[in-house]
Amino acid sequence: FLTISPLICLLLILIIGVSHGSLDNLKGKKLFQIFGIKNFFFIFYLSYILISIIVVIFWIIIPSITLVTFLIVASHHFGKEDTQFLIIENSYQNQLLFFLKGMLVILAPMYFHFDETVSIFKLLLIENESFYKFLNMIETNKIILFSIILSTFSSITLFTKNFELKKFIIFLDYFSILIINYFFTPLVAFTIYFCFLHSVRHSISLMFELDKNDLINGFKIFTKKALPLTILTATFCLIGFYLLNTTYSFDSSILKIIFIGLASLTFPHILLEYLLEKNEKQRN
Repeated sequence: FLTISPLICLLLILIIGVSHGSLDNLKGKKLFQIFGIKNFFFIFYLSYILISIIVVIFWIIIPSITLVTFLIVASHHFGKEDTQFLIIENSYQNQLLFFLKGMLVILAPMYFHFDETVSIFKLLLIENESFYKFLNMIETNKIILFSIILSTFSSITLFTKNFELKKFIIFLDYFSILIINYFFTPLVAFTIYFCFLHSVRHSISLMFELDKNDLINGFKIFTKKALPLTILTATFCLIGFYLLNTTYSFDSSILKIIFIGLASLTFPHILLEYLLEKNEKQRN
């Protein structure tokens, strides 16, 4: 299967992937206005960084539990963000369907490249033998395949429910994820998905929010507003990489930065979106 240097994957994720969450400071400003909290700059950035650090600490102390929690949360996040613009109804059933749909991002690399996926988990400080026995059990008993079939049915359900032509995007997502995971290594497949399917789409929607009439102007505003958090994130990642590289190999350090780093950013990002969405609904 096809591979690309882990360094290129890291650079793509830092430049394209991370930027889709780089307007979290603007979302945080909205949330703080709703709560009537002052000292936005200090409290927001301190809270965001503290949550990220706590996630990293949890990963060091209980890595297998933190990894499983991250994969569950990421599955729902990917399924929801990739699909919710097509679905009006925000029911519990749809939340479950989003989770099952997003689960394909996690399951596909395990199905097509099980041993390499396990190798990545081992490089992410996961040393719990029971965890790997469990993975071998679900792989041997075809549970991964069964879960992929379940994810397939969730995509079909979301596609057929209140059908609209634009919902063909759901199947484009589905087949794209399977194809890139079949042909590429798990790291490269995830990079392609995260940067060019997940992040780009979300970034474009943010550009439209910034200027509904002129996408090019929206892109310019987005780039300008996204720079502070993107640079801050890249700086922390490079510092982390420098520190890790004194103990671990070059590629191993990059993998830790990509996945543990993304986990530390995903939790505050999702928490912020949840609080903002919940409080905006209450106000309306």
